[in-house]
Amino acid sequence: MSGIGKGIATASIGRILKSKGFGVTAIKIDPYINVDAGTMNPIEHGETFVTDDGTECDQDVGNYERFLDENIYDDNYMTTGKVYQTVINRERNLEYGGRCVEVVPDIPNEVILRIKRAGKKAEADFVLIEIGGTVGEYQNMLFLEAARMLRLAHPKDVLFILVSYFPVPSIIGEMKTKPTQYAVRTLNSAGIQPDIILARSVLPLDEPRKRKVATFCNVQAEDIISAPDVKSIYDCPVNFEKEGIGNRILKKFGLKARPSNLKDWEKLVKRINDHLGEVEIGIVGKYFETGNFTLMDSYISVIESIKHAAISQNRKAKISWISSHEFEKNPKSLKELDKYNGIIVPGGFGNRGVEGKIKAIEYCRKNKIPFLGLCLGLQLATIEFARNVAGIKDATSREFDKKAKNPVIDVMQEQKKLLEEKHFGGTMRLGAYDCQVQENTISHKAYRDWVKNAKGPYLISERHRHRYEVNNDYREILKNKGLIMAGINPKKDLVEIIEIKNHPFFVGTQFHPEFKSRPLKPHPLFKELIKAAINKK
Repeated sequence: MSGIGKGIATASIGRILKSKGFGVTAIKIDPYINVDAGTMNPIEHGETFVTDDGTECDQDVGNYERFLDENIYDDNYMTTGKVYQTVINRERNLEYGGRCVEVVPDIPNEVILRIKRAGKKAEADFVLIEIGGTVGEYQNMLFLEAARMLRLAHPKDVLFILVSYFPVPSIIGEMKTKPTQYAVRTLNSAGIQPDIILARSVLPLDEPRKRKVATFCNVQAEDIISAPDVKSIYDCPVNFEKEGIGNRILKKFGLKARPSNLKDWEKLVKRINDHLGEVEIGIVGKYFETGNFTLMDSYISVIESIKHAAISQNRKAKISWISSHEFEKNPKSLKELDKYNGIIVPGGFGNRGVEGKIKAIEYCRKNKIPFLGLCLGLQLATIEFARNVAGIKDATSREFDKKAKNPVIDVMQEQKKLLEEKHFGGTMRLGAYDCQVQENTISHKAYRDWVKNAKGPYLISERHRHRYEVNNDYREILKNKGLIMAGINPKKDLVEIIEIKNHPFFVGTQFHPEFKSRPLKPHPLFKELIKAAINKK
């Protein structure tokens, strides 16, 4: 089921196989009609992750990149909509030679074609394929059919792993195996027998349950891998390998067992557990409220980037969610920001809650609270500076006011026609773009190690996902009032990073640095934020 840990399981297995010296890539299959994740509601679906080539995809692709320390590209993400669109376009171009095009086998064949192409492009020994959704759903039946057909065509080269939940009802206190038995039978009805079962639960699986599952689910007891809840997702590869999953997989493919080299990962886990103290970071956003629950998946890359940076400084990040609406209703509540060591305003779309975010940014600027603005965060920081420092009282974004007199944030010219015609999907500045970092700035200092201590202005590459930019017509006015344009895109002459002087850390980025942070390679801007936050503490 959703959220049970299929993505982390896939990423962890990938890390284990990579540690044994194999080339690994991973594919996510989403059973949505959406062509990509760019038009999906983050509260319902979670974060939209963006790759270097501009693919808007599921957040699990971010987990693959973080665990594998490899870039993932367009061929490694598919949706029902994308697959159907390709098949229909091919039919329109007469590429099927005039024959009748059918759901089966033509849709599964397209899925198989994409899997093979992704593996070939990555030159991978192992291609890990995660099928989203729950076994038995109508939505993913065609992908299960593709998996069955792939196994039939390549019986020695395909392995099935079922991630299944073992509930422990608190009122009973006993772990139940029936849901997994039912899941396996449902999978059997699709023509698939799992080779390995990953047993997700709040507790480790005991031997009596392993034997019971082995008997009723037709698998060997040693092929049932216990996957209990852990304090950190980065524990998972170490835990799985303790159960021997890596060599179990190799044995089933007829390959010799190999030792794994997870020393760097084990050091990471030890550092997480042996932290010296906490650093408190507040995230001012709006995509985390769903009924009575908080959905952290909306900002998963931001959260993990904060954790990576905190771990590198031997700290544990204590992250709090701050609703910007409260600041709009009650400005006195802004004093709550004083208790945090650092504040982040992440990306987002629409005007709901933006005035509260602007008030929070102003408070951080005036009260020397370390601040990092991401995408929309940069735009709102620019608006706040324009209003309260440069004296442009009605400064705003064209996104919030189509008839704005002073749109210090405006839409890119090439997007105006597309927006007028309501072509929203895939029309943003997406993927990796260069940024020239200016000397004598916080950002220049932060990135220096990434570019091998380069001196003078230097280029970095970061990922984007937005339509609106700092309006160049206002750059000189803002610059003269003290806003530092710390990073510029040299080809399009667009502002990428802003800073202000005489502040411990006040940085806004038009790009999304969180998409490039890795647990063993924290992003430099998040590291500098955490350092400033520790100093404040």
